[in-house]
Amino acid sequence: MPELTNHLWMSITNLGGAGLTLPLALAIALWLAAGYSWRMAASWVFVLGVAIGLVTLTKIAFLGWGVGVRELDFTGFSGHAMTSTAVYPVAFFLMLQGTPNFVRLTGMLTGLGIGVAVAFSRVVLDAHSPSEAVTGCIVGALTAMVFARYWWHARAQRISTAVVALSLAAITVALHNVHVPTHRWVTDIALTVSGHDRPFVRATWKPTGAPRAPNAPISQTLNDLVPLQQRA
Repeated sequence: MPELTNHLWMSITNLGGAGLTLPLALAIALWLAAGYSWRMAASWVFVLGVAIGLVTLTKIAFLGWGVGVRELDFTGFSGHAMTSTAVYPVAFFLMLQGTPNFVRLTGMLTGLGIGVAVAFSRVVLDAHSPSEAVTGCIVGALTAMVFARYWWHARAQRISTAVVALSLAAITVALHNVHVPTHRWVTDIALTVSGHDRPFVRATWKPTGAPRAPNAPISQTLNDLVPLQQRA
């Protein structure tokens, strides 16, 4: 049934929402600080922060000035795709500490698979174009790979893998349907820094030869941007 299919894709896409992935990222940082070192935790926050900043800048560039790539239907990296492909592999990296390398690598690939599924759901739900979902995955995967490669041989001394796994699983279940209006916040920032009254939207940007701000009210343009749920 279409309703069940749509519900399934919404459940998958919610795995990449900021209301879930950001608390997971924070929990990972706290466990890294408690079980490894503050330096390791800080490096995780730094690489993820850089990735989030990159996603945010591409969104601000489009919403504020209409900067994008029409040929690829690209208006900014998918935040859902980026955060899920960055956070879930590192979550498995943390939960599987002390296991053989191939087990840990398999876990990280599983986390990457979750992120790819989230990215695909964004395309199915018309929240992002394929180019935005794919590039978001690339940014997120690179973030996880850089962190894991640098810290692969680090060993925890003071944490239980079972407790870590249970805590991260509990956060995932508890916050799965929590939505944070990140797109609205980014839109407000874009309008503030650009000085425009209304954001650029895909519907008025893609078909024309030159980018222009829409004539519709902001509330309508936001609805055009997110036909099924707020984008991130």
